[in-house]
Amino acid sequence: MASGTSDKARETPDPARMLRLLWRRQLGEEEGARGPRKKFSLDQVIDAGIMLADREGLGNFSMRRVAEQLGISATSIYTYVPGRSELIGLMIDEVVDRAGVPAHEGDLNDRLRAIAELLWEEYHRHPWLLEGQRHRPWIGPGISARYEWELAAVEGSGLGDIAMDHLISLIETHTAANAAHDIQAVDLAAESGISDVDWWNIHGPLLEQVTPTHAFPISSRVGSTVGMEYQAITSHRAIFEFGLGVILAGVEKQLAADS
Repeated sequence: MASGTSDKARETPDPARMLRLLWRRQLGEEEGARGPRKKFSLDQVIDAGIMLADREGLGNFSMRRVAEQLGISATSIYTYVPGRSELIGLMIDEVVDRAGVPAHEGDLNDRLRAIAELLWEEYHRHPWLLEGQRHRPWIGPGISARYEWELAAVEGSGLGDIAMDHLISLIETHTAANAAHDIQAVDLAAESGISDVDWWNIHGPLLEQVTPTHAFPISSRVGSTVGMEYQAITSHRAIFEFGLGVILAGVEKQLAADS
């Protein structure tokens, strides 16, 4: 079981058990959990998983690696949690729960921007959250409280329930996409050892031969303007802010049309 693939082969998904693990503080010890005292608590196992993912991401994340972090056998780790995907689900909910949420302030735009900023910063603290996302997330206390807080920012705005959910999903998706691009750009610069400016200085002369300005006049102008502004190919943070502004302007227009 040296890889994440082997972990997956061993897993036998049990949604009922997973939900009990997620809501363990509300439901108490899961049935059948009594027996010889374990060396670690489930919270400590989750902490070890979070620290490993923060350090290395999820590419090589496995139950065996977490067990090594704790100094226990690969077999023992399965007495705490059924498998890799379940552990990642527990880790995500724990990270979200620990982050907490600030009180909503200001108008609708202010509250929605606060949501986007919280997510942007969270993804940059824990980039593996982007890798761990799934269409049907495990619904734990952290994710439940976060969703309630997000919806509370929109409650009373005049949007219907479906529109409220769609708006929150739109902001989450927009933030996640641009945070992923931003993190990838930073990683690429670190791995390659050169910045966008250095890369262009090295390869620009050849590109200018095959993509002369007269052949691509608009992209040459726009690319040059962007490069001068950000000293990089682009700024994913600026794209994030621009897109968020467009989303919020659209919400205002929709609310005005419905009033």
